[in-house]
Amino acid sequence: MSQFEITKKNKVVRGAKRATYDEQKIYDILDAGFLCHVAFNINNQPFMIPTAYGRRGDLLYIHGSVKSRTIKNIAKGVPVCLAVTHLDGLVLARSAFHHSVNYRSVIIYGTAVEVTERSDKNDALYCITENILKGRWEETRKPNDKELDITGVLAIKIESASAKVRMGGPVDDQEDYDLDIWAGHLPLNTCFGKPVSDEKLKNGIEISPSVEKKLC
Repeated sequence: MSQFEITKKNKVVRGAKRATYDEQKIYDILDAGFLCHVAFNINNQPFMIPTAYGRRGDLLYIHGSVKSRTIKNIAKGVPVCLAVTHLDGLVLARSAFHHSVNYRSVIIYGTAVEVTERSDKNDALYCITENILKGRWEETRKPNDKELDITGVLAIKIESASAKVRMGGPVDDQEDYDLDIWAGHLPLNTCFGKPVSDEKLKNGIEISPSVEKKLC
């Protein structure tokens, strides 16, 4: 079993029993989502930006305008911290103090390299798009040269990582189990609603297969 080395940077201190450093478990949590928050520091001012991502091996791809502060600064090799969280449910205890949530979360540490070759850029954008909605890339017009020129793409190597996972019901104080209060957990299942076609859509165009597969 391969896992990320435990260091002062990625070691989980609070709730350590819920921690995992297993590479595959961390990759599974990453692959289950497409939205992350990227944190970085510029001149002692912290910033955090939400953005979409895609993963291939130990690389995470993000993109944005070439003029954006995020792309311009992270591309210089500024250390970044990237977080992904899935909320899986509410944990409702007998006491207010022991209320919690079920979740899967990952924290990534690494540095970014700018992707500049057009073929590599396209490949990275394909990775991000397919991570958002599998099959969508082949249904669309591909980026042209102008669009590639104004789009910055970064590859963040996962140098260190850790994950935390909570599942199941509440853990109350022993004396509270005698209270006449309902307790348990409320699972959260996220799904997409009914597609709404663009008002400028040409007549006769059916919903794309990639969208059909996502419907509940």
